[in-house]
Amino acid sequence: MTVAARAPRRKKATPDAADLLAWYDRHARVLPWRARKGRQEPYRVWLSEIMLQQTTVKTVGPYYAKFLNLWPTVDALAEAALDDVLRAWAGLGYYARARNLHACAQAVVERHGGVFPETLDGLRSLPGIGDYTASAVAAIAFDADAVPVDGNVERVVTRLFAIEEELPAAKPVIKQLALSLLPAKRSGDFAQALMDLGATICTPKKPACALCPWNESCQALVRGDQETFPRKPAKREGKLRRGAAFVVLRADGMVLLRTRPDKGLLAKMTEVPGSAWTHDFDVGDALAHTPLEANWKRLPGVVNHVFTHFPLELTVFMAKVSRTAKAPKGARWVPLAEAGGEALPTVMRKVLAHALE
Repeated sequence: MTVAARAPRRKKATPDAADLLAWYDRHARVLPWRARKGRQEPYRVWLSEIMLQQTTVKTVGPYYAKFLNLWPTVDALAEAALDDVLRAWAGLGYYARARNLHACAQAVVERHGGVFPETLDGLRSLPGIGDYTASAVAAIAFDADAVPVDGNVERVVTRLFAIEEELPAAKPVIKQLALSLLPAKRSGDFAQALMDLGATICTPKKPACALCPWNESCQALVRGDQETFPRKPAKREGKLRRGAAFVVLRADGMVLLRTRPDKGLLAKMTEVPGSAWTHDFDVGDALAHTPLEANWKRLPGVVNHVFTHFPLELTVFMAKVSRTAKAPKGARWVPLAEAGGEALPTVMRKVLAHALE
């Protein structure tokens, strides 16, 4: 008995947006910032897109709900104190986004009467809004002819067209090809469909190609090397930095905190006092950086954290002082029970958890 040869895969010349939209109509993700019907509210689109940069949908959900509860409109967010915005953002990471978010809300109110501009140029002129966010808001909120290209979309497009050029050099080509797929109508749905396709089907590892509405048009699938796209240069890990963190507990349940400088990494966020973070930090000299005189105890282990450009290792020291102890210049006492409400970045939450475990 002979086995019939497998028929070669039929390949369409180009992906058809109608196929993707039909798939999206059946399988669109249910997301808290996504309207089920009708035009989506620009403020909610913008807020979600800023939060979703470098952050997962699962992580963003509770923060998005919190922000909408605190500041349901762009006018309300513009009137908020920056410190309050940073506190609400604490733990979400990439804190420049929170400062830009607040500045952008104020710009929308001051320059545009609280109404987001509908054009790409108008959106790009706002603080913290680059090409991706402008394209996302324009397409999703205003159905403009734009395609936001995030990591998911880059992956879909590079696989569809088997783009050999490495990122980031390939970005202009990816953008051009993504725009070439844009349908005459439903730009907003098309943008979200591309994102959903990358997030749920065209995943980095083990993509579900059999379920993809564009599998007959995918050049990488025909070649069988879809998981190798997009092409990326070898990752260079930043050099390890080290430092010390000093947790001071007062007898009346207070903890010593301070605010970081207005500029630089974690600007204006709240922190436990500590040393500078350097490549050549010597833990033997750590006590030269203590915020006040006390009986310091070095805690076992270290706190590890990874920023975008470098990993960090903090040695934690702890001291307990009397209720009459004064806060040094630039620092303040905060009730330990209320420290969670401060604008503490994740690394500082790790430090406190390490000290109190």
